[in-house]
Amino acid sequence: MNSLEQLKQFTKVVADTGDFQSIQQFKPLDATTNPSLIYAAAQEEKYAHLIDEALQEAKEYSIHRHIQLEHALDVLAVKFGLEILKIVPGRVSTEVDARLSFDMEKTIEKARKLIGLYKHAGIEKGRILIKIAATWEGIHAAKIIEQEGIRTNLTLLFSKIQAVTCAESGVQLISPFVGRILDWHKKDQGVDHFEASEDPGVLSVTTIFNYYRKFNHTTEIMGASFRNKEEIMELAGCDLLTISPSLLAELENSDEILEQKLNPDHVRNMEITKLDTDEASFRWQMNEDAMATEKLAEGIRKFSADLVKLESFIEAKM
Repeated sequence: MNSLEQLKQFTKVVADTGDFQSIQQFKPLDATTNPSLIYAAAQEEKYAHLIDEALQEAKEYSIHRHIQLEHALDVLAVKFGLEILKIVPGRVSTEVDARLSFDMEKTIEKARKLIGLYKHAGIEKGRILIKIAATWEGIHAAKIIEQEGIRTNLTLLFSKIQAVTCAESGVQLISPFVGRILDWHKKDQGVDHFEASEDPGVLSVTTIFNYYRKFNHTTEIMGASFRNKEEIMELAGCDLLTISPSLLAELENSDEILEQKLNPDHVRNMEITKLDTDEASFRWQMNEDAMATEKLAEGIRKFSADLVKLESFIEAKM
């Protein structure tokens, strides 16, 4: 077996892409998108029909241009999701506007709308994960909609306190950003390489995995944002890993032996301290973690900037 086939024995593989052909090639169980991926895909002629359809639906939805634009973006995100669901047997993640990351009520409203669009297209909410940034407000928006049966994927997750608060809020799935954690530590320490076993992103996900297993949390962990295949191989045994097409290809073309590195049986005798997750504790622990604070803010800005690019691209076609 190649390394990708070996990985699939221990971990559910998710495609981190908006490109349908890549999803068909690597046969992941789930797929996840974000504004950056949709913006990149929207530039391609083969997806022009999805934009045309979204614009037509937006015109029928409202006579007001700003409402049309907002609706067109929601419809386009769902249309990409619908195409992906024709290929993957599992779930697709669709992201809430990152500009709502600090507005609990509007995040809830947007999540309900996206689920409604999927329902109108005949897709039950069990196949959708609504992606929300793991801010205090985002986590508590997720807590409310999870109680309505809307499953969530808390993204831009860089710290243990974010992960634990998500689990205690009943979130379905979290996406720790392995590569972005590595990026920060390389810059901070002035180095250009970490061995995979000492990679700060890998160690962060390992710590979260061990905590979840120790305290019997059922929230799924999906490692994301990888910089190399070695990070992925070090996290074999994680619930899910969302991987770009280029790294999926590297794994498929590799015959390196892969072992299960994350194993719940190894956690039983570990001494792990339970964290407090009230608002004051959450905000203090985020404040004390410069990496998590900086990367969360940067991630929200980047997703927002890409959404603005997508918005401008769509508006030019209105």
